[in-house]
Amino acid sequence: METIGAPELIIILVIVVLLFGSSKLPKLARSLGQASKEFKKGIEEGAADTMTVPQSATATPEPLDAGRPIEFRDTTEVRATSDR
Repeated sequence: METIGAPELIIILVIVVLLFGSSKLPKLARSLGQASKEFKKGIEEGAADTMTVPQSATATPEPLDAGRPIEFRDTTEVRATSDR
């Protein structure tokens, strides 16, 4: 695959100047630079967030029973039925 040469870059530059005008090119370049900077900053922050593990994720949970015996209750009730 060939790389972009000087003639191709000149053609692209002429098309960009025709589309945006010479007065808007500095603003366009500035906004592209700021967007690139913000994107890189977001990537670095995202990588830093994934590298740190929250303390709650490393702590072992305490068992619910904590050594107490389980108590079973009889929940079935026998009701007397009355015939009226």
